[in-house]
Parts: sequence; C-alpha cells; structure tokens
Amino acid sequence: MITACFIEEILNCLQINSDRLALDWASAAEAPLYVELITAFTNRIKKLGPLGHVEGIGLNDLRSKLSAASTAVKSVKMRTRFAKLTRHFRESKDYSKSVIQAKVIEKLRRPICQEIEKQRDN
Repeated sequence: MITACFIEEILNCLQINSDRLALDWASAAEAPLYVELITAFTNRIKKLGPLGHVEGIGLNDLRSKLSAASTAVKSVKMRTRFAKLTRHFRESKDYSKSVIQAKVIEKLRRPICQEIEKQRDN
C-alpha cells in the first residue's frame, strides 16, 4: 500500500493519470476475482488510450519525464525518505489507506516532485 501511494504521487508529479495504476489482491483460489480485476483494469487502460494521450503529453516530453522519475527514485535521498516512512508505519502499526496516503503526501510529494524537476533540468 505504501509503494502504491508513492507511485501515485510520482504519477501526479509527472502529470500522468493515476488511473493507470492498480494494486489489488487475489489469491490463486480466487480465479473469478482475478479475471474480474484484470478485465476491469484492461478496460480502464483501453479507455484512457496510449500513455500520454489523455494527459496531453507528447512522446519526447513523456520519455523525458519518465527518465527523470526513474533517476529521481533511485537517488539516495528518496530511498532514505521512503525507508524512514516505511519504518514509521512499522512502528505505528497503522496501515490504514487514509493514513498512508496522508503521510506519503506530507513526507514524499514535494521531495519527489523537486527531485524529478532537478533531473529534468540536468
């Protein structure tokens, strides 16, 4: 859940529709649920169209943004912030979605957007 919220923030910084991300659970014994989840996600992506289309981002700009994001998340600064946040959740034992989203926004949104912009400027 923490990783999914972090990825949503990265997508928001890149101005990419976060509906392109889905994280759901289905066990091997839940084949009908798995089919339902995959079908719904596939239909959602088809409706959005190619990456960048709905967002109005050109191919070169999209490549630049994705490259910058890739470099940004690999930085020691971002890995350290993410590790500290996950440690916080382990210690607090509060893994509710609303708390995770709020903390990810509070602790990671600005730094990841800044790091992405820094990478794009380089």
